[in-house]
Amino acid sequence: MNSIPTVDLAHFTSTDPAIRMQFVQDLGTAFQNVGFVAVRNHGISESVIAEMYEQVKRFYALPIETKLKYEVPGLAGQRGYTSFGKEKAKHSAVGDLKEFWQYGQVVTDQDPIEKEYPIIVSGPEIEVFNAVFAEAYRAFEKSGGALLEAIALFLGLEETYFNAKVHNGNSILRAIHYPPILNEPQSAIRAEQHEDINLITLLIGASADGLEVLSKENKWVAVSSMPEQIVVNVGDMLQRLTNNNLRSTTHRVVNPPRELWHTSRFSIPFFLHPRSEMRLDCLSSCISESNTAQYQPISAGEYLDERLIEIGLKNK
Repeated sequence: MNSIPTVDLAHFTSTDPAIRMQFVQDLGTAFQNVGFVAVRNHGISESVIAEMYEQVKRFYALPIETKLKYEVPGLAGQRGYTSFGKEKAKHSAVGDLKEFWQYGQVVTDQDPIEKEYPIIVSGPEIEVFNAVFAEAYRAFEKSGGALLEAIALFLGLEETYFNAKVHNGNSILRAIHYPPILNEPQSAIRAEQHEDINLITLLIGASADGLEVLSKENKWVAVSSMPEQIVVNVGDMLQRLTNNNLRSTTHRVVNPPRELWHTSRFSIPFFLHPRSEMRLDCLSSCISESNTAQYQPISAGEYLDERLIEIGLKNK
């Protein structure tokens, strides 16, 4: 694997059934074989992306005392600021070399699920930040929903299979800052190897290289995308649901060459989560005599809690 496959989301909205179904096949095959794909014409405007990065850089340039005002105990990092080194990969003993901010779901249709979600963290330094992230969040939801419709068709399900399951879902828009490396890291890298928790992740271009995925040949391969593309990958929830038919590929963010240790890296992924009550029990269509169910039945909410404990953001 020298690069990840590329697809064009505009093909899924084509009025030509053949073009549309070719997109479904290409996307599903990429998620079976690689777990990652680059997407053109994803529907998130360049101006929104540029403004997000501008606001993120402004926030992380604030003094640590100011940023810490937005770190709220008891939220398991699900809203607001999480300070440097607190999150770790589930099999790692040391924290990743990063700090991050998380913006989450805002329910606007009186859905009872609203009570499950913390309120958006706000304050004088982040008024514009929040407004930009609110606009971007809806754009990511729309693009992610279209990708899930294509995935449903690839799996032989109704196109709308995921729609109600992700409506007002627990998705997270995360702004990550990997600060300059000032001292020799103690066996830590910017983000240790891991798999994402959610259904799918949509990542708009990071500000520097560093993302690598583990190939089927057990080799680390650098991932990059063109400026007009986003990178989308399968998360563990979708892998569970499909009984390993779609791959949640291990990936990491490595430290830059020593001569670039003085530089920051910024990254903004959207972790598309379903509603907490969604069942992640293996689909019957993905179970066979040669591929029996690999996972125990569980809900998305239960699984998320397990994983937040594993990565150090939530107490048992």
